[in-house]
Amino acid sequence: MGERLHHYLGGGRPVYTLLLPLALALLTLLCEAQGRMDRARSQEESRAGLLRRVKRGWVWNQFFVLEEYTGLEPLYIGKLHSDMDLGDGSIKYILSGDGAGTTFTIDDSTGDIHAIKRLDREVKAQYLLKAQAWNRQTDRPLEPESEFIVKIQDINDNEPRFQDGPYQATIPEMSTIGTEVIRLTATDADDPTYGNSARVVYSILQGQPYFSVEPKTGEVRVSLAGMDREVREIYSIIIQAKDMGGQLGGLAGTTVVNITLSDVNDNPPMFDQKLYQMSVLESAPVGSVVGRIRAKDRDIGINAEMRYSIIDGDGRDTFDISTDPTNLFGIITIKKPLNFESKASYTLKIEGANTHLDHRFLDKGPFSHVTIVHVSVEDIDEPPEFSSAAYYIEVSEEAEIGTVFKTVSARDPDASNNSIRYSIEMTTDLGKYFYIDITSGALMTVLALDREELSWHNITVLAMEMNNPSMIGSVSVAVKILDVNDNPPSLTHYFEAFVCESAKAGQLIQTVTAIDPDDPLGGQHFYYSLAPEAANNPNFTLRDNQDNTAWILTRRGGWSQQDQSVYYLPIFISDGELPVQTSTSTLTIRVCSCDVEGNVMSCNAEAYHLPASLSRGALIAILACIFVMLVMILLMLSLRSHRKKPYLHDEEDNVHENIVRYDDEGGGEEDTEAFDIAAMWNPHEAHLVGKQRQDMLPEIESLSRYVPLACVGWPGSVCVGGDSNVQGYVLSKLLEADLDPCAPPYDSLQTYAYEGEGSVAESLSSLQSGCSNTDHEYDYLNDWGPRFKKLAEMYGVLETNNPPMW
Repeated sequence: MGERLHHYLGGGRPVYTLLLPLALALLTLLCEAQGRMDRARSQEESRAGLLRRVKRGWVWNQFFVLEEYTGLEPLYIGKLHSDMDLGDGSIKYILSGDGAGTTFTIDDSTGDIHAIKRLDREVKAQYLLKAQAWNRQTDRPLEPESEFIVKIQDINDNEPRFQDGPYQATIPEMSTIGTEVIRLTATDADDPTYGNSARVVYSILQGQPYFSVEPKTGEVRVSLAGMDREVREIYSIIIQAKDMGGQLGGLAGTTVVNITLSDVNDNPPMFDQKLYQMSVLESAPVGSVVGRIRAKDRDIGINAEMRYSIIDGDGRDTFDISTDPTNLFGIITIKKPLNFESKASYTLKIEGANTHLDHRFLDKGPFSHVTIVHVSVEDIDEPPEFSSAAYYIEVSEEAEIGTVFKTVSARDPDASNNSIRYSIEMTTDLGKYFYIDITSGALMTVLALDREELSWHNITVLAMEMNNPSMIGSVSVAVKILDVNDNPPSLTHYFEAFVCESAKAGQLIQTVTAIDPDDPLGGQHFYYSLAPEAANNPNFTLRDNQDNTAWILTRRGGWSQQDQSVYYLPIFISDGELPVQTSTSTLTIRVCSCDVEGNVMSCNAEAYHLPASLSRGALIAILACIFVMLVMILLMLSLRSHRKKPYLHDEEDNVHENIVRYDDEGGGEEDTEAFDIAAMWNPHEAHLVGKQRQDMLPEIESLSRYVPLACVGWPGSVCVGGDSNVQGYVLSKLLEADLDPCAPPYDSLQTYAYEGEGSVAESLSSLQSGCSNTDHEYDYLNDWGPRFKKLAEMYGVLETNNPPMW
């Protein structure tokens, strides 16, 4: 910037910049001369005594100064001088206003104005200042304050600028020459009213020959026709803006414009292949996808969207084609069920066409393409198919067992035509009423049918291929059991009626109806009459109402419970179907005492024998008292039985008084018995005890057999033959059990005298025995059967072919 200013202010500056200071100096001299003349004229007028307004003795409008001064000394702007200034220093010049004292200074004696700061027109173009002349001695203004302007003159120190760059623009491909792309505007901060500093000219530095720019307006236009997006989509161009009208020495600014070509439908679609091969299983359901094809289009967006259709071929009725959600692919689907045995292949002629056409480029069409699709149907092993989708059969309930009522048939749809075997699915015939012949498919009954028990049977028949048991077809068979009149009618609900003692002859006492499990087509119709043995009944008569009901009427009056309290009336009922079914039901009629309205009071004859003075309320009160007393007695007995007894009644009671004996180890065949321990004190005299227990005599005798009378041969042992020492007795029995392998074991004070009774193994216990397992042979346990298998494995010799089970 400093170099440029030096260029304009130095020897290379333009002529008008050199003449400007001279013109300013000349203008100053003229103003001073005019001021002197005005002052002289005012003095003469004052001397002449004329009273006039004081006229300012100095006039100026504005000063001009160039911006961007870079000299070392303050820049001289101009000089203020008053006509009243005689040069004796009595006048003081004062400067105020914009920048006074900070940007501009004045010599208060001479009136010279200087700029003490660097001025920039783009920051502030002019300054409004005020000047005044004061008398130094009186410190009063000599003239009114006057305003003047210091105008900053522009120099070309700012280059043009693009405010919004870089720019983005889009135009359709194949646009014609001259198509406007974008309009650019560059701004220059210099003064547009002064010289050419702000006159901008546009030019393109990069982007030819595709684009051009209008020099004055900045409009970017297409300059090359036939630009194809599919060849090149994005262009970056550089636009320059230069001031000084584009002349040499002007300042310049640049920007980038990114131009994108948008797509138009100028390319027709085309399939990659002329023939497509596809296959599908014959078992594929309707709507399944067979495959997809695509006609590729170099265009994008809506210009590449396709519509597919089947225009010819023998598969037009079997297959369908639709466009996927992206509108690019054609999806071929099944329209009708396939059957390999009927037709193994199909041919489709498919067309793909653009959905959005641009009429400007129809000459590049046609915008559609055709391809051939060959679809092969693959064979699979299919289950057998029945001749009917379902069967409905009616069978009479009187059909005999073994009656064939329907034959179902199925076939293998495959070319192999395998043999078929039939069966009934078990879960659909839990009662096993039916049977089907495995080869012929003949359905027959194997149990008697009863419509009243089960009127419908819904069974499923299965057909299986012999060569492939996994191929199973099924069909539903609905069997309706037809009704046969095989059930007699019977009375419903009313098997008991009553007649009041006050009843008269011809009085209705009961209306009876009948029920029949059968369901005839014409509806039920019952016939009622008294049984032959009651045809001449003197007490009651029956009237058939011919509407499936009958009335029971009295034939006399004068009924009495004391004479007869119950009557039995047999009623004969028959239905109206063939074969006619009949039955006889007995109606029980009780004689009851009734009130005046006919309501039953009592049907019990014994009630008449009660005392007349004892009313029914009194009887109820007596029964209630008896019930309360019984409850209290039961409660007292219950509390007494639950009273806890003391654990010991006597401190000297022997807590080992009773010893429990188990006759059978784990068998439970014999009851547990208790015996008196007194027998152990003297076994030989146990039978002399006066109050002995009879149920323990066998036990005492069996124990005494093994008690030795002599002393045991142990060192320090005691004799237990006549001694009452229980310890010696137990030790003696233990020794005897240890020495005698055939003796039953006595493991503790709980003796098992009959342990193992009823078992061929007898006793197997050896607790506290002095003998070792090696002293005995246990191989015979293998001969005792599976119950002793575990013991045989523990004690016996294991067989090589029977390893242990654990």
